[in-house]
Amino acid sequence: MDGKRLVVDVVALAVYALVANPAWTGIGLHEWASLGLFVVFIVHCAMHVDWVVETFAGLVRRPSPARTGNLVLDALTLAALMTTAVSGILVSGAVLPALGLYADGYYFWDPLHAISAKVLLALLLVHVVAHWKWLYNFLRGGKASAVRAAREAGEADERG
Repeated sequence: MDGKRLVVDVVALAVYALVANPAWTGIGLHEWASLGLFVVFIVHCAMHVDWVVETFAGLVRRPSPARTGNLVLDALTLAALMTTAVSGILVSGAVLPALGLYADGYYFWDPLHAISAKVLLALLLVHVVAHWKWLYNFLRGGKASAVRAAREAGEADERG
C-alpha cells in the first residue's frame, strides 16, 4: 500500500464514522453521504484488487489461517455493506423521494438496516484491529516495514 491508498482508506473510515450515525448528521445528509461512501468503497476495492487476487492465489498455493481469516472477514464485511446499502436505500426518507420512488416494507427494511449497520461497524473495527500491526509499521517505517510485519504475522500480503 502506498500513501495514496492509505489516505483514501483513512478518509473513508473517518467519513463513515461521522456519517454512520444519522443522529449526528440528520437523515438527508446520512443518506446522500452514504451513497457517496458507497462510491468510495468501490474505489477502495479497485485499489486493493491486487490484494484480493494475491489472497486467492495464496489460498491455493499455501493455505494459511491468516489468509483464510482475512478473506472470510472481507467477505462478511462485503455482505454486511451490501445488506446495509440495499436496506438503507429501501428504507430511505430522502434519496428515494428525491428520485420520485417509494419502497414498501418499511417494517422489514428498517430493522434489517439497523442490525446490518451495527454488524458492519463491528466488522470494520475488527478489520482495522486485524491490520493494526501492519498499519503501525507502515506509518513508522514505510512499506518495507509493513510488508515485513505482514509476513511475520503470516498474512503474506503486501496490501498493494
